Amino acid sequence: MALTFIALCFLSFITGETALAFIVTDLALLGFGFAFFSPPNSNAVMSSIENKFYGVASATLGTMRLVGNMLSMGIVMIAFTILIGRVQITPEYYASFLVSVKLAFMVFAALSLVGVFMSLARGKVR
Repeated sequence: MALTFIALCFLSFITGETALAFIVTDLALLGFGFAFFSPPNSNAVMSSIENKFYGVASATLGTMRLVGNMLSMGIVMIAFTILIGRVQITPEYYASFLVSVKLAFMVFAALSLVGVFMSLARGKVR
């Protein structure tokens, strides 16, 4: 989760002149953050329940992932609506678009930071 936080912080500083190599490297770091967090987190959840509840727990994990994805898209759309409005994104709106994207990355970085502390508060998992 900390890698995810760091990657999102880096993405919140992109500009129109940001090198493609930086973005690709940062997206790779973001991918590693997800890859290092998701399996252990799923294992922690599944290990904390009795065998007879595996189906319910797995469905709940899937539902939470989907709700998180939808909430993320909602946050992005709110940022776009407030900062850009109901317009087609053309070159004259690129600056507003970039501000919206940066704001979304900052919000997601803050949420990831909360996730870091929530994961640490969980403690050791068997």
